[in-house]
Amino acid sequence: MIEGKPVSQSSAEFNHLVLPPDTNWIGTIFGGRIMEWTDIAGSIVASRHARQVVVTAAMDELQFLNPVKLGDIVILKTSVNFTHNTSMEIGVRIEAENPLTGDRTHTASAYLTFVALNADGKPTEVAPILPETSEEKRRFEEGRKRREERIKRRTPR
Repeated sequence: MIEGKPVSQSSAEFNHLVLPPDTNWIGTIFGGRIMEWTDIAGSIVASRHARQVVVTAAMDELQFLNPVKLGDIVILKTSVNFTHNTSMEIGVRIEAENPLTGDRTHTASAYLTFVALNADGKPTEVAPILPETSEEKRRFEEGRKRREERIKRRTPR
């Protein structure tokens, strides 16, 4: 069995400046750009945790709560919430910061599932996550429940 790892070992925060190519004609960010950055951030954290090649298996619902504007700084706070055999749920909290005022708004949250692959491209075991804080323990339990729901949705009826 692989030794467990704390959440802090692979957690990361990513920052992106919203530039003109990232925005639509009204000066707000393309939703697809946020999705791209979310997938990349999740992939980095998942590969750090697994120390293996990882692939995106799913991205749960992504709702945009507040707009992100040209010139804003997008902050993606990313960590492993839950692990199960060969898969990991990665949580990403997306915020927009006005660089002139420092005001931050919660833009969206997403949960992504990544699967670790061995050298033959087959799913391989990942280390269990070891939640330490009450917040990490809450996220772990919620991640476990989301996994159960994903499996229910995937099963033919």
